[in-house]
Amino acid sequence: MKLSIIIPVYNEKTTIKEIIKKISLIDIQKEIVIVDDCSSDGTVDILKDIESDDLKVFYHERNMGKGAAVRTAFKHITGDIIIIQDADLEYDPRDYPSLIRPIIEGRADVVYGSRFLGGPHRVLFFWHYVGNRIITTFSNMLSNLNLTDMETGYKVFRREIIQNLKLKSNRFGFEPEITMKVAKASCRIYEMPISYWGRDYAEGKKISWKDGIAAIFHIFRFRFFD
Repeated sequence: MKLSIIIPVYNEKTTIKEIIKKISLIDIQKEIVIVDDCSSDGTVDILKDIESDDLKVFYHERNMGKGAAVRTAFKHITGDIIIIQDADLEYDPRDYPSLIRPIIEGRADVVYGSRFLGGPHRVLFFWHYVGNRIITTFSNMLSNLNLTDMETGYKVFRREIIQNLKLKSNRFGFEPEITMKVAKASCRIYEMPISYWGRDYAEGKKISWKDGIAAIFHIFRFRFFD
């Protein structure tokens, strides 16, 4: 089965080449689809220098957010399984084989890579952890799922699942939106432990407490009004 790897990119000039290199070392049939979300730090120049027939790259003319970049990529994928890969090196492509296994074996439609199921991880912010637990718990209450990490960057889907979902969120609302919609669709959802090498803000981390508040709103919105 062919794996489509979607990489939404915004201002990641220091990591984009390294993440592509890490992905290329994974021995699996794959394609890489990158969407640059109007980067302003030189990322675009790097991508234009390395894009090729084996590396599909698309460019937004204005910054629209992660969700919008992922939707753009969905239009160009050809694989049987789709995984979303952040460009910031927090998530390790060596986890791909375990993440796609439940789908290949026919046991899952969707797989979430959980940072809280025992994989190695960098020790960082306590209050980020608390916020994540609150958001995940609220999401579970409204979706009737028992996820441990709703906000994980590693989400894997059978292509048929993604094609049947009408996604709307442009920014980080994508995470709760997709969770509510796969729950409503009664998808078979698995979680697998992953490694996590988190960044701090000095290293370029972008998500903030405001995104946590927005996530609560989007969970409620996509549970009851969409």
